[in-house]
Amino acid sequence: MSERLSVDDLRYHTVSFLSDYGRGDEFVGVVHSVIRAICPAVTVLDLTHDIPPYDVRAGGLALARSAQYLCPGVVVAVVDPGVGSSRRAVAVEVGEGQSVLVGPDNGLLAPAVALVGGATRAVALTNLDYHLPPMGGPLFDGRDVFAPVAAHLCLGVPLEELGEEIDPAGLLPGVMPIAREEDGSLVAEVLWVDRYGNAQLNVAPDELDAVGTHFELHLSGRRHSARRARHFAEITPGAVGLVTDSYGLVALAADRASAAEDLGIGPGDEVRLTPLDGDAADAPPEIPVRLGRAGTGGPA
Repeated sequence: MSERLSVDDLRYHTVSFLSDYGRGDEFVGVVHSVIRAICPAVTVLDLTHDIPPYDVRAGGLALARSAQYLCPGVVVAVVDPGVGSSRRAVAVEVGEGQSVLVGPDNGLLAPAVALVGGATRAVALTNLDYHLPPMGGPLFDGRDVFAPVAAHLCLGVPLEELGEEIDPAGLLPGVMPIAREEDGSLVAEVLWVDRYGNAQLNVAPDELDAVGTHFELHLSGRRHSARRARHFAEITPGAVGLVTDSYGLVALAADRASAAEDLGIGPGDEVRLTPLDGDAADAPPEIPVRLGRAGTGGPA
């Protein structure tokens, strides 16, 4: 029946897919094929499959960064170290049905759900009629649960038919760090490092507005100076700047170099920003920066 449907007959036209599956194995292709076998007219878009294995927080952040730009439709997100355990598989409706997020109830979906205004309904995916028959152990829910559920949602199967309705307030929240003030400094954490070496912090621009434009960075016992900049080219060669990135957060960046590599930082690391004034703000950096590597030029 689904083979005779056109895209205009679908409830949802697009499935956006994020995972930690990588590309070395067949996992991503199999999920695509299961969705298309059930709903051939749907378009499946890959957000990324390079989330570090088992890193639910990194997956949740990537999904949250993407959420407001995704086509209305179904989102399948799979970073699932608890697969096969008692953790729930869920579908979460947002925007009064504009989109549905499908994945494990382990905090992965929560940041994106919150960013788009919260859940309107949610179900635990307990109706086996909309799963693939198991061929082995319960260790590939991306193939056996999330992909067929996504396809059936696109065909118009009502959310409530997929399983038991649950209170959205009972979904496992994501755990995101909050910057804090301490002894005149702002204590932040690196959320994400992109491929250009820009290190996004859990700091909004207005949190820096009140304290200054020049800072001393304290990084695991090391110190470095940094100035605020409007764009990459405004950062002095050999220096590190604080820019507002394309997602509206503060990021440590260098001009055509990797700030994260030069500072020796990565996701989860603490960065303490202490305001500087006067001559101290113009002090040279204490960590040498090597130029000439691939750097910025893409979105921060």
